[in-house]
Amino acid sequence: MEINNQAREELLEIVKGISDEDLNRKPSENRWSMKQILEHLYLMEGAITKNIRSELAQGEVVNIADKPIELSVDRSRKVDAPEFVQPSESFATLEELKHKLEATHNGLSELACTADEKLLAEKGSVHPIFGKMNLKQWIPFVGYHEKRHTEQIKEVKEDLGL
Repeated sequence: MEINNQAREELLEIVKGISDEDLNRKPSENRWSMKQILEHLYLMEGAITKNIRSELAQGEVVNIADKPIELSVDRSRKVDAPEFVQPSESFATLEELKHKLEATHNGLSELACTADEKLLAEKGSVHPIFGKMNLKQWIPFVGYHEKRHTEQIKEVKEDLGL
């Protein structure tokens, strides 16, 4: 969870002091607001945690080699978010988003601390870019994914003149 904790600190630091109005502003019609990026992050973290729990309980042993998940931070390749982690257009405050991010982070952290290491390494789940990934890698993937979107937030802030 080291990469995840580091990524979360960076994320919260970059949105610190942003007004709720600015948080919800989009830099253009076809781009996400900072609020939407944060919403996407907690939706993703929650979905991954739920999926890991399900695969640990019911998944098959697949013994998959590690994938280069650190490449997730490369923003030169656009990836469309799956429907279930698409953010809404509704208004949200930074405090609301921080509480939801804290809840999903705590859920993943608890799972990482209590799950059977052997099962995490043996079982897997399909990632849209990397293909089948072992469950152990899904945990730090969340941190790399968050770092990717922290860079996106920096771009949005710059484009909004913040």
